[in-house]
Amino acid sequence: MTTQLLSQTASEIIYPDSDGQPMADNTIQFRWINVIYYNLAWLFASDNNVFVAGDLLWYPEEGNNKLRQAPDVMIVFGVPKVDRGSYHQWQENDDIAPQVVFEILSPGNTRKEMNRKLLFYDRYGVEEYYLYDPYKNRLMGWMRSESWLDVIDQMNGWVSSRLGIRFELTEETLVIYRPDGQPFADYLEVQQQLQAAQNRAIVAEEQLQQERQKAERLAAQLRAAGLEPDL
Repeated sequence: MTTQLLSQTASEIIYPDSDGQPMADNTIQFRWINVIYYNLAWLFASDNNVFVAGDLLWYPEEGNNKLRQAPDVMIVFGVPKVDRGSYHQWQENDDIAPQVVFEILSPGNTRKEMNRKLLFYDRYGVEEYYLYDPYKNRLMGWMRSESWLDVIDQMNGWVSSRLGIRFELTEETLVIYRPDGQPFADYLEVQQQLQAAQNRAIVAEEQLQQERQKAERLAAQLRAAGLEPDL
């Protein structure tokens, strides 16, 4: 009877899909979250067992809806790529925790808040944690060693074991490179590249059409002269 009551109580707990907090405090933070999310989603688009999410509430333990975090971006290997309202870890394959998380600092983030996040990610099994401050152009990282997250001493040039991406800090900003060596691009850059490719395709088609018309005129002239064109 006691077990049944406990089970009923646990099933009645509501795990909200929103914490009421905005995804980002400003345009810079929002842009960086989107750049990282969309490039990683594209990188693993063909793998149906890699789940990439942005600003999704993660509940690590059943029965406690107060214990949660919403990483700016999180990546989970070994779970289906399906939509979720929130990430209930105990309902996933083998109780898998997100292996990689990203946080983008905003001026409103306090040291106490970020320390709590680090402790949370350390306690609940994150393997790689990256924290970028776009205002100071400062990148920090932690990687799991044995049973805890150890700080990565040198982030410039660091390659993520899980993601295969490389971090490079220039004097002005952070550049993240995909495993194929191409840098992460934002939406506008992708659209500009797409538009440029479409323009090149249009020009090439026009040139091809002009060559066809030229060949047809030449063939007509040869036939008029009593010659059969060699097509």
